[in-house]
Amino acid sequence: MAQAPATALGERFRGFYPVVVDVECGGFDAERDALLEIAAVLLDMDEHGRLVRRETVSTHVVPFPGAHLDPKALEVTGIDPHHPLRGAIEERPALDLIFEPVRKGMKAAGCTRAVLVGHNASFDLGFLNAAIRRTGHKRSPFHPFSTLDTVSLSALAYGQTVLAKALKAAGLEWDTALAHSAVYDAEQTADLFCGIVNRWRDLNLAFLEHTSSAQQANEEEGE
Repeated sequence: MAQAPATALGERFRGFYPVVVDVECGGFDAERDALLEIAAVLLDMDEHGRLVRRETVSTHVVPFPGAHLDPKALEVTGIDPHHPLRGAIEERPALDLIFEPVRKGMKAAGCTRAVLVGHNASFDLGFLNAAIRRTGHKRSPFHPFSTLDTVSLSALAYGQTVLAKALKAAGLEWDTALAHSAVYDAEQTADLFCGIVNRWRDLNLAFLEHTSSAQQANEEEGE
């Protein structure tokens, strides 16, 4: 099947399709602790070349057989893994639910691979990769180790590494009562990532405009 022509988004990150992912888990060990919730935010570029949020897909996940559940982690997330109304699904269909729209978006943008964007991205990718290994999933659209981490980007852009503080420095909202929901955290991280990318774009365009004006002025003085 022919690859779709690259779009502005497809060319922005060297053929990578950025997808913001957040996971909520039963602890910090990706191999041992349960994956309980996953959310992915798809991005796009508007007609002005600015990165924007497009679509969020998410699901609660049934703990895999033998998974460890740390009571302290559950207290932080507020997740009751055994609640009958949680609407959780097994890991394999959960991955399929996330991967399908990612593959469609990647193809539409003319990208060759999805890259996970996250705040402490290696944590989210670690749990994602562990679920992929457990289920024997062969069609993950995500690069297995490359990420775009908003911790580093926030440190560069705003001098902050904590998500809540970085969002505030960027003039964005953070509601502690909504934190530790995969959807909320992923969407706030997406807004932060888009803001940093767009800020760099604006600064670069301003620099190019200034350079062009200065060059034109020098040429006119030399006439």
